[in-house]
Amino acid sequence: MLGPKRPGANVCWCLSYRIPSRENLALRGPERANKVAELMAQGPIGVLAYDGDEVVGWAAVARRVDTSFARNRKIPKIDDLDVWSVWCIRVRPGFRGRGISHALLAGAVDFARSQGAPAIEGYPVDNRGEKVDLTMAYVGTRAMFEKAGFRKAADTDSVAGGFPRVLMRRTLR
Repeated sequence: MLGPKRPGANVCWCLSYRIPSRENLALRGPERANKVAELMAQGPIGVLAYDGDEVVGWAAVARRVDTSFARNRKIPKIDDLDVWSVWCIRVRPGFRGRGISHALLAGAVDFARSQGAPAIEGYPVDNRGEKVDLTMAYVGTRAMFEKAGFRKAADTDSVAGGFPRVLMRRTLR
């Protein structure tokens, strides 16, 4: 779900927010896949959606302190709560428009809760119903997060696809 069609391609592999920027920029091609395998050996790094046996979606979720969001100057830390973050929600082409992104967000919430998270945050765009470019849609929309029980906790200085991003939070306990 995360890897490229060409093994040597330099795609995200959902590492951009999970590892330090310098390391992320240095990893090339198969090294990126190896890093994901290394992280997975330590435990789950996200949730998957299936259609039968086929993986059709992915959501990245982890403790905020274990991501670059812990040091992000554009997305504020609003308190000292040990929150979790969900930052990437992807649905495979051909499966979009079926509610899979909503199921992935619900799965990320359930996973964070099962790990003892007191709250979970996301940083979607506030697109006010306007179309979001598919290359930036991975962050989700404010409306999607609101439907999942998240509430706006703060504005951010971050922009994705021309839209402002907001910090959305859901209390889990």
